Amino acid sequence: MEKFTTLTGIAAHLPMINVDTDMIIPKQYLKTIARTGLGEGLFAELRYDEAGERLPDFVLHNHPYTEAQILIAGDNFGCGSSREHAPWALLDFGFRCIVAPSFADIFYNNCFKNGILPVVLPQSEIDKLIDDASRGANAVMTVDLEAQEIRGPDGGSIPFDVDPHRKRCLMEGLDDIALTIEKADAIEAFEQEIGTSRPWA
Repeated sequence: MEKFTTLTGIAAHLPMINVDTDMIIPKQYLKTIARTGLGEGLFAELRYDEAGERLPDFVLHNHPYTEAQILIAGDNFGCGSSREHAPWALLDFGFRCIVAPSFADIFYNNCFKNGILPVVLPQSEIDKLIDDASRGANAVMTVDLEAQEIRGPDGGSIPFDVDPHRKRCLMEGLDDIALTIEKADAIEAFEQEIGTSRPWA
């Protein structure tokens, strides 16, 4: 998993509430278990018409938001089914940080497991960030995980909370497999002890 320490990039705004995982990545894109190539289907029902043509007014089709790495979203983001393809699609498009007033629990957990930082902030702070994100080429923000703050284009900063364990995992690029490997010596010692004391096990 790629490390997340400090991210400076374009912030896109999608101030819709109750954006569910089917809206993030519709079911027709779930035929693959690969984590790449899903970015094209991200928000497909908002980005394309029934003929598959791009809807020009959608934020991610307009420069500079085509290169966005930070998404400012609405309340209850990631609700609905627990599909892991949702954070995969966001990551494949280029998003490393999602900021919203609240997230669905499973989606929130899946973000951390896939190297995406979900940040929860009060609606009043979200409104400020949406205003910052509406500035086109000037919609550049910095998300500093170590300092736990978001810095806007005007230099102001907004602090945020994050679980210490999840913070460490993101900063060191540790997914569940890497965390298990950290315990390899203890696991091997346990297996040897079991093999000696309970050889029938």
